[in-house]
Amino acid sequence: MNNRIEVNPKIMVGKPVIKGTRIPVYLILNLLAAGYTFERIIKAYPELKKGDIKAALEYAQALTRYEEVITPQVVMQ
Repeated sequence: MNNRIEVNPKIMVGKPVIKGTRIPVYLILNLLAAGYTFERIIKAYPELKKGDIKAALEYAQALTRYEEVITPQVVMQ
């Protein structure tokens, strides 16, 4: 999928992380959702590059792109 993302059961219990770090993809997504800019994330985690943050977004997009959503049927009375 992306060579910047690693999924290894021996690292963070198999959660997707930025390769070579213990920084999980979900952390980057949470920071972005909280309004952090790429620059602010990199300042907080200097081992990250802009490409790593983009890779986290691409990873999340790829996982959710074809996700099936089943909505319950509404019963009209």
